[in-house]
Amino acid sequence: MSSGSILIKNGYILTLNPQRQIFRDGAIYIENEKIVEVGKAEDLKAHKAERIIDAKNKIVMPGLIDTHIHLAQALIRGCADDVALVDWLKKYVWVLQGNFTHDDGRVSAELCMAEMIRTGTTSFVECMIHSRYGFDGIAKAVEKVGMRGALSKIVMDSTGYADSADIMYPGMVENADECLTETEQMYNKWHGKADGRIQVWYGLRSLGGVTPELFKDVARKTREKNTHMTMHLGEVIDDVRYVKENFGTNLTGFARDHDLLGPEMIFAHGVQFEDAELKVLAETKSNIAHCPASNTKLASGFAKIPQMLKLGVPVSLGCDGGPSNNTYDMIREMRLAALIHKAVVRDPLVVSAENVIEMATLGGAVAMGIDDKVGSLEVGKLADIILIDMHDLGLTPSVNPVSNLVYSGNGLSVDTTIVNGKVLMSNKQLLTLDEEKVKHKARTHIVDLLDRAGTDISPKWPIL
Repeated sequence: MSSGSILIKNGYILTLNPQRQIFRDGAIYIENEKIVEVGKAEDLKAHKAERIIDAKNKIVMPGLIDTHIHLAQALIRGCADDVALVDWLKKYVWVLQGNFTHDDGRVSAELCMAEMIRTGTTSFVECMIHSRYGFDGIAKAVEKVGMRGALSKIVMDSTGYADSADIMYPGMVENADECLTETEQMYNKWHGKADGRIQVWYGLRSLGGVTPELFKDVARKTREKNTHMTMHLGEVIDDVRYVKENFGTNLTGFARDHDLLGPEMIFAHGVQFEDAELKVLAETKSNIAHCPASNTKLASGFAKIPQMLKLGVPVSLGCDGGPSNNTYDMIREMRLAALIHKAVVRDPLVVSAENVIEMATLGGAVAMGIDDKVGSLEVGKLADIILIDMHDLGLTPSVNPVSNLVYSGNGLSVDTTIVNGKVLMSNKQLLTLDEEKVKHKARTHIVDLLDRAGTDISPKWPIL
């Protein structure tokens, strides 16, 4: 991991600044953790940098921000494919996660972060850390690895999921007092630590897993602590039935009645919001983490992203988890986000390449409440920067690097990842994690986990 001063030169720089300027043959000068100068290379002052990075044939852009992930699910990648949602949860995901140890939690977090760094993600929102995953060990891993992360502690006091009562796997059950106490402890220990890279949030379970009183209590505590909260909402049609039958309202009505609307909240998925509800989300600046891969794989449906963007709903992108997406590659997520909505509304002009790049950078920064610090390459902002090699075969030729990145790219073309002015990956080599050790640990731990959980994951075709 390097620090100090860095000069990135000869790059194709996507600034994402208010003017959305692009600098061909551009340069960025970094001192410690901040951007000091950015512009055309010929216009920059002469700087004697400790490290010079030649970005020829590379896009230089803000680091990608994933606003909905499950760190613990990297370890169970591919363990619940082609399964209906309730079975997906009851027979596989909850059973496996309900048998985690703290060591499993840390190994999975390291695996997930290795993939995120490798594919250009610099900041993330982990939506629900169960006590059994080991919050403290995960925070230590984030501190060591060098990423920027919001770590949300699960908060729950019921065992349902939407309108299905008492279906939670026993190993996943926690009570409210334990949840709130641990969140308080971890907030006091980790919030703002690791040079400001770590935040501690409240991760509310889905509808049916949290009572109305606890929803309101968490909303109050969130604002008292000046932190954030996140929850799955409107991922499935069952959510709509649940709030209608139990509260006589719609999703945003329920959220308003329980103080859940506002810029402090990220609603993950948001597939089931009706048109009229989108105006409420826009007016209250409530964030939506759009997860197109997860939503299509689990057949949840299609969020109304074109309408949300028109109304000004703050939208960001999320990869979700290993069983629901199977990758933590935000560039692949951008491609899907740019494609599916064209087919859904039968209009090739909606959700452009530029739109999804904004969601994956500035949109994520807004959702995390750090858009004054990251999300664009501007003087005074923190140096969260990635370099993408446009010389790769699948990106050649690159007549329009912006659209080429979205429609032809994937995370394996990322060459360099920088967070807080520190290089976490250079020349496609991880510097703060030993990739081979991470993969070896993951392979070992998943075998033991499957054995403890008594779960058989095998292909449908015969193995000879």
